[in-house]
Amino acid sequence: MALKFKGVDFIEFDTLLSDDERLVRDTTRKFIENEVVPIIEPCNREGRFPKELIKPMAELGFYGATIKTHGCPGMSSVEYGLMTQELERGDSGIRSFVSVHSSLAMYPISEFGSEAQKDKWLPAMRKGEKIGCFGLTEPQFGSNPGGMLTKAKKTADGYVINGEKMWITSGSIADVAIIWAKVEDENNKIRGFIVETDRPGFKADDVHGKWSLRASVTSGLSLQDVKVPAENLLPKTGGLKSPLMCLNQARFGIGWARSEQPWPATTPLCNIPNSASSSAISPLPRISSSRKNSSG
Repeated sequence: MALKFKGVDFIEFDTLLSDDERLVRDTTRKFIENEVVPIIEPCNREGRFPKELIKPMAELGFYGATIKTHGCPGMSSVEYGLMTQELERGDSGIRSFVSVHSSLAMYPISEFGSEAQKDKWLPAMRKGEKIGCFGLTEPQFGSNPGGMLTKAKKTADGYVINGEKMWITSGSIADVAIIWAKVEDENNKIRGFIVETDRPGFKADDVHGKWSLRASVTSGLSLQDVKVPAENLLPKTGGLKSPLMCLNQARFGIGWARSEQPWPATTPLCNIPNSASSSAISPLPRISSSRKNSSG
């Protein structure tokens, strides 16, 4: 029987955690052991993202975890960090998928979107019915996003977007992309747009032959005269600060994830046999009544 990861706690870190925090960590750990560890090695070798995990992760409350409206879990920062730490132990690509969908797609809608945009997208994205990606990096501009070449031009009823994005997690499987572009009619101010990926002129092509994050979808995006209505503009975005705020959300989880790096999912010296049966995993709890979510 496979050994189960029981955790390593040389400094008695667990004693600092609340019951809710341990519950989030243990629920995620159980999911990783039961659902990710058995399949992730062949997924990595085949370069396949396990789409079959999208809905189960939604049912456990992994998406939009820190958002407090529209039925999202409303986790604390520590709870979210513990969740991403366990996801990373399972696989960096799985953690990356959750981070991008939550911090880089759902977060900008929650933070910068109109109420109508939140109502339309957040419930569906929380349930895993709609998948999001984040289009900031370009072939010519990675660490210097301010130099982006993607442009949006106002029209009578919306905008026309032209440009390219690169190294986009989940690009070819996303239903919606958060695209950042310089608006020509606003002195090239950077604004965010909700772009449905089935719009004419939108194309995503996957990057193949990667040496890492092989169980994650990485794509290049092309937008050629993509027309979006005016209501697809994220109204509260303005300047480079907006996408950088999204990246800060993602980096927080990545920081926690990196702290899990020394302990792979099947670390043999740290594991203890566990004869408990694989019972059904309960969703992550709505965090205490003092932090009860509003329905939006």
